[in-house]
Amino acid sequence: MEQVSTWRSHGGTQGVYNHQSKSTGYPMTFSVFVPDHDPGTKLPVLFFLSGLTCTHANVTEKGEFRAACAEHGIAFVAPDTSPRGDEVPDAEGYDFGKGAGFYVDATEAPWAANFRMRSYIEQELPELLAEQFPVDLNRQGITGHSMGGHGALTIALRNPDRFRSVSAFAPIVSPLNCPWGEKALAGYLGPDKAAWLEYDACALIENGARIPDLLVDQGEGDAFLAEQLKTHLLTDACAKAGQPATIRLQPGYDHSYYFISTFMAEHVAWHARRLALSHVQAHLA
Repeated sequence: MEQVSTWRSHGGTQGVYNHQSKSTGYPMTFSVFVPDHDPGTKLPVLFFLSGLTCTHANVTEKGEFRAACAEHGIAFVAPDTSPRGDEVPDAEGYDFGKGAGFYVDATEAPWAANFRMRSYIEQELPELLAEQFPVDLNRQGITGHSMGGHGALTIALRNPDRFRSVSAFAPIVSPLNCPWGEKALAGYLGPDKAAWLEYDACALIENGARIPDLLVDQGEGDAFLAEQLKTHLLTDACAKAGQPATIRLQPGYDHSYYFISTFMAEHVAWHARRLALSHVQAHLA
């Protein structure tokens, strides 16, 4: 692992790092904020998955999470959205290929060799963090924005024993039912929609997946709400299945980091309470 840069911020260290990924076959860059802590302390960790076209830098520079993470003693990790490099396959348009990994393990050529963001987020990156940083993998939370919100929801629903808390900002809640998702899942996974189900939060809930709780914030002024995000599908799926969820429509807010940064501290605090509770429950078990 190579340290690209570090800065002192909010009583902690914000760093950017690079490593050769086994999952994607290419170097991957991610950022980590580690608040000050007592020697030997293992911190809960919150992953933030970014949306289409983004890298680690978007939330690192505009997410306004550090003060809240320092207050609650949470490490904050922001990976990239896909492998990158001159030899990585790509496609025309911003919604497929580089910058648009959709947090799946692709099965279709030429994407299958490198577009394995599911394995990267679920396995490789947490293992690397545990080796290199003072994080407690028994207290992992996950959140994300848009395509990253889709990733956070589906990863948590598939791994409720590992990701103890989950939230999302303006997530794509049902890729099976929106143009972004249909394009990405068909391209990465092929035409058989049965293979898509494990990458659709609404389908996972309908098929029995459960998490202890869920927080979603969605701007009512989001230009992508009606066609791509379709928050009402998640509201309906949770209500029908009895899945606990707080899904808030925020008047006047759009899809930007102005929206995300407004509610970021609330999300960090929400995760902190649940990760602290999971820690207590683990000790009592």
